[in-house]
Amino acid sequence: MQGDCLEIMGKLDAERGAFVDLIFCDPPYFLSNGGMTCQNGTMVKVDKGDWDRSEGCEKNLEFNLSWLKACQKLLKPDGSIMVSGTFHSIYSVGFAMQSLGMKLLNNITWQKPNPPPNLSCRYFTHSTETVIWAAKDINSKHKFNYSLMRELNDGKQMKDVWVMTAPGKKEKEYGRHPTQKPLQLVDQLILAATDPNDMVLDSFNGSGTTGVSCINNQRRYVGIELDPTYISLSKKRFRAAKKSLKTGLT
Repeated sequence: MQGDCLEIMGKLDAERGAFVDLIFCDPPYFLSNGGMTCQNGTMVKVDKGDWDRSEGCEKNLEFNLSWLKACQKLLKPDGSIMVSGTFHSIYSVGFAMQSLGMKLLNNITWQKPNPPPNLSCRYFTHSTETVIWAAKDINSKHKFNYSLMRELNDGKQMKDVWVMTAPGKKEKEYGRHPTQKPLQLVDQLILAATDPNDMVLDSFNGSGTTGVSCINNQRRYVGIELDPTYISLSKKRFRAAKKSLKTGLT
């Protein structure tokens, strides 16, 4: 669905009410404010677009409260939400969740084994991103597929630090998104908190990785994205995922 996520979620709330089992999303990190990063061994300016520019802590929190509140309304009573981010944004997200009465469940760390180097040599190398998992409210009996997670982890309890590589060329063959998440990460999150045919929502669809995961794992999906370029990219990835399922390819 193309458009502003607040407007579309408002319409979904009016039309369908609480119909979502799990929300996974990757909102703006508010990083594009003149900083530098390493890209293919070269120092480049961080500029993901106007959508990623910060207007200050208070405005960032106001934004996070607004979209999280809209998400909360769409969750079923026992639904849950997973939000990814870096240290620039995730603390604001966590505070907003608690302010709205959500129940924090886990802090999952995605560790990148081969992150870009820190060219300034004034900080530790940034090698992780965080996913906060929260239930709709303190009374929610959230879903967690414990046995499946244990099975995927060689019969051991799965810990909250996951070492996974960033998306490779195959996941970017139809185009790129500056904050694209690896399919392996999203697969594991969705398998942990949903069952086949459950409804998953991504309010910041981006390149459509959440949708691809839902296709591969037999979940229903609603994605919201403002940028028509990423809508087009997502549709290409969705068609390819459906074709792979029909032909038995992975």
